[in-house]
Amino acid sequence: MSLNRRQFLASTLAVTALPRLALAAPHPLRAEPVVSQILDAGEGQTAGFGFNGSTPGPELRLRAGERLSVAFENNLPDPTAVHWHGIRIANAMDGVPGLTQEAVAPGGTFDYDFVAPDAGTYWYHSHHQSWEQVARGLYGPLIVEEATPPDVDHDITVILDDWRLEPSGKMAGDFGNMHDFAHAGRLGNFAKAILPEITVNRGQRLRLRIINTATARVFPLALDGIAGRVVALDGRPLPEPRDLSQVSLSPAQRIDVIGDVTDTVRFLFPTPEEAFVMGTLEPGQDPVTPREAPVAALPDNSPRPTPSDNPRALTLRMQGGAMGGQHAGDDIWSFNGVSGLPDSPWASFDRGETARLRLINDTAFPHGIHLHGHHFHEVNEDGSPGDLRDTTLLMRGETREILVVFDNPGKWLLHCHMLGHQASGMKTWVEVA
Repeated sequence: MSLNRRQFLASTLAVTALPRLALAAPHPLRAEPVVSQILDAGEGQTAGFGFNGSTPGPELRLRAGERLSVAFENNLPDPTAVHWHGIRIANAMDGVPGLTQEAVAPGGTFDYDFVAPDAGTYWYHSHHQSWEQVARGLYGPLIVEEATPPDVDHDITVILDDWRLEPSGKMAGDFGNMHDFAHAGRLGNFAKAILPEITVNRGQRLRLRIINTATARVFPLALDGIAGRVVALDGRPLPEPRDLSQVSLSPAQRIDVIGDVTDTVRFLFPTPEEAFVMGTLEPGQDPVTPREAPVAALPDNSPRPTPSDNPRALTLRMQGGAMGGQHAGDDIWSFNGVSGLPDSPWASFDRGETARLRLINDTAFPHGIHLHGHHFHEVNEDGSPGDLRDTTLLMRGETREILVVFDNPGKWLLHCHMLGHQASGMKTWVEVA
């Protein structure tokens, strides 16, 4: 389902504020039905899911090296679990039913407890029936600050999402239909940037932490009204800040931008015809003198394991879907002819072993491939290790190699983050001894 101009503009005016929660030990987190104002104020509301009474759920913010203790309670009518996306944590806390824990039954509880070792922009979301539960709003941001944060006036979390809504605001209930699963996934007809209620001033320096929480939509993104630089991808700092230009974020990817406000900050969805405004940060009446110092690289306070010179070579081929041809799997999609989680891991690794994975998108649709518990290097054209990410976007017919140092022991999911594709076969797992 495509977005048209009227729907896009109509969806940008009512911006939901992100609640922030002071952390206690243990911190209560309840999954429950919520009602939210996705359409403009005064129009129909939308019944969905959320955490602690809101969608997105509360922003969880702590410092690198601090412990997060969460007393999770499931007040939904269906089982669920919480996955902490991108965090390098113990396998038992990863939140994947059938692999690291049992799903939490309605009325049940589960204690998540882990140290957040690496500063960065992360998020949390359901990992049970996620193709529906995340689409209904069961997610929230997880922000891990540096011991010495960069010098900015505002540190702002921005969530990009889309929804499939009826004109009344009611969420369309056609979850899990085979057409969505076999094509691009559940693409919404309303989209916007969810921003905090904050006024910025010209000349102020902002840090924007942008998260794509959509279940299927690849968001092209351009920013206007800010002279900024990209400083991090998927929570990991870039060695040097990068020019800010149009980027594409697959579901689950994140990008951090630091820059100085020059005018109304606009989050734009570019198209061949024009750029649609997904949300804005309006400047106040008190401009300040911009900083003279250029945007500097973030401190790299996380270990960067060095890939070995002789990595183990493996190939993961994405197959299936509409117009994708035959494959040996028993569902719509497969990896290497196998649909869904096999009983045995796709590959087993010794702790610290390096693998060079050749990812081949042999389908007619894009896929955002996410590896749990690790970051990996996207390999540059010259064969050198490139950007560190936990989710990589492959467009139709594209091939990419990634370098992974498997240094986190446990059973780790590897799947497409177009969540309908995951639900209909495109997932597997690896084991690290």
